[in-house]
Amino acid sequence: MSVMTSDTAHRSRVGVGLAIAIGAAFSFGMSGAWARGLIDAGWTPGAAVTLRVWVGALVLLVPTLIALRGHWWAVRRNVGMVVAYGLLAVAATQLFYFQAVARMDVGIALLIEYTAPIAVVGWLWLRRGERPTRRSVFGAVIAFAGLILMLDVVTGARADLIGILWALGAMVGAASYFLLSAQRDTGIPPVALAGLGLLLGAVALTLAGLVGVLPMSWTTGEIAYRFGSVPWFIPVLAIGVGATALAYVLGIVSTRMLGSRLASFIALAEVVAAMFFGWLLLGQLPDLLQGIGAVLVLVGVVVVKLGEPAASELVEPLPERPA
Repeated sequence: MSVMTSDTAHRSRVGVGLAIAIGAAFSFGMSGAWARGLIDAGWTPGAAVTLRVWVGALVLLVPTLIALRGHWWAVRRNVGMVVAYGLLAVAATQLFYFQAVARMDVGIALLIEYTAPIAVVGWLWLRRGERPTRRSVFGAVIAFAGLILMLDVVTGARADLIGILWALGAMVGAASYFLLSAQRDTGIPPVALAGLGLLLGAVALTLAGLVGVLPMSWTTGEIAYRFGSVPWFIPVLAIGVGATALAYVLGIVSTRMLGSRLASFIALAEVVAAMFFGWLLLGQLPDLLQGIGAVLVLVGVVVVKLGEPAASELVEPLPERPA
């Protein structure tokens, strides 16, 4: 009886985790299309991402402070991880992605970013000696072939090298997001990790702008999309609240429930969401060759994930709470 109850509870937990992960994927997926509207209207990627992260940080400020009551010891014990999350998983990932979106289609930029599972496999190999399986290597080859088609290299078209490099930088940030979010035994509540990461990311981006490292300019005029024009604060709120605050909390919760392996697999739904919003808001659709390449990238990443050992999770032992 107890075994059946435990098994039922496990299936229920996985089911809830899957629903939350899909919600996170579609929340994240809308950001690129909304941001492209701002960028086309004269916003720099730096300004768009900084305001996005600030909105998300302010939305989560009170929930973060409430969640951290009695848990500040966990933040002190994991300060390095929290800082890395804020700078890599938040600031760098979103900035690089917005820079890529400014130069290429939303869906293509995100597909490059979502080769992150391959980077995770490589990191685990170099860092922990977890040699990838033949299936993972085969999947990486498929994904690489898809990238070649997706970027129109075969037809001789001129690919935007700078945009590709920005997207690859976002891929590294996304890999760090999956690895850091999976550390579920740190004692830091999910909403607190998201809130602290967004706050640190917002401060870092603002400082970069103030010293002139990150160009920032914006306009308060209306922003044009496929369906018409809207006031500038509509896309800012859509990105900051829906695609940032909500998305990061849902992403951390689902990753801790499912583990980085399954969560990053389900997160591929973000690519579908990004292409949907890219079409809905901007009218962007890949051509036939790019579409075939996109399918190959998705198939390759799926094969990589299926080839990973089930135990490849970065879970730290729960630190003892100080008296």
